[in-house]
Amino acid sequence: MDNLEKQLICPICLETFTKPVVILPCQHNLCRKCANDIFQASNPYLPTRGGSVTSGGRFRCPSCRHEVVLDRHGVYGLQRNLLVENIIDMFKQESTSSAKPAAPERTEEQAMCHEHKEEKINIYCVTHSVPTCSMCKVFGAHQDCEVAPLKSMYQTQKENGRRQKSQLCEKFDHLYAILEERKRDLSSKVVAEQEEKLNYIRGLTKKYKEHLEQSCKTVETGIQTLEEPEMAVFLQTVKDLLKRTGEALSTSHLEKVELGYEAMDHYTVNFWREGRALRSIDFISDDEDEYEEVDGGKAEAEVGGGASTAAPLPSPAH
Repeated sequence: MDNLEKQLICPICLETFTKPVVILPCQHNLCRKCANDIFQASNPYLPTRGGSVTSGGRFRCPSCRHEVVLDRHGVYGLQRNLLVENIIDMFKQESTSSAKPAAPERTEEQAMCHEHKEEKINIYCVTHSVPTCSMCKVFGAHQDCEVAPLKSMYQTQKENGRRQKSQLCEKFDHLYAILEERKRDLSSKVVAEQEEKLNYIRGLTKKYKEHLEQSCKTVETGIQTLEEPEMAVFLQTVKDLLKRTGEALSTSHLEKVELGYEAMDHYTVNFWREGRALRSIDFISDDEDEYEEVDGGKAEAEVGGGASTAAPLPSPAH
């Protein structure tokens, strides 16, 4: 194969031939592009179209220096070597197939019986819930046992596994839903009190702002009154001005926010017990009964031979 590959290499680009053309009559081969590049370099003044010489001329073979007269099509008038092209295609296909690693043969290991070394395990003992062989059923420890085909038991138990997993996921989804509901309820309480306090503060802010604006107006009136040159006019207005000034200085009618009013610490929660209960979730044994409280009642829920259990989740301390 190595010698064949050497024969398929272009002497110009030193790569496998691409669209090889044969140079008559010396029968040497070149890539058509390589031949065109050589012809253009030898005839730089000939007219070209699309990067190729379209006029006739003389072409000298780079391998043996044999000169060939080209027609008006130039290098593109040389005959394509279809045989070499086909050989190249077959060579590439062979190289590709040989380069691919052979796929390892897949061999299924057949479990063998421990009691009868030459016998394959092909049946299932329903009585003892173990796979076994035909010899054990006929002559061995499982003579009086109920057996079933191994494949049918495999499918049954596989289906049971899927069902158990599905039911387990449903129970956890129900638990997630309970937690999400409690989170929404507790969050709504925090948000409700927060909004109530904010509204109260906004109301106080509005009242203090109105009182401040009224006080500013009283101060401005007082300044104007002090500048009054007429004694009679001044004495007529000063009594009312003093009364309004006293009212402006007094804030006894305005509510005051107590220290710590903004605190929300009474909504602190502790989920230590609930976390311990969640971490203790496990499957129950066959002799246990599971009851979970739903809407004040108890509904029995089983997950096949076993189900996940959790202690009731108490309401978090406020």
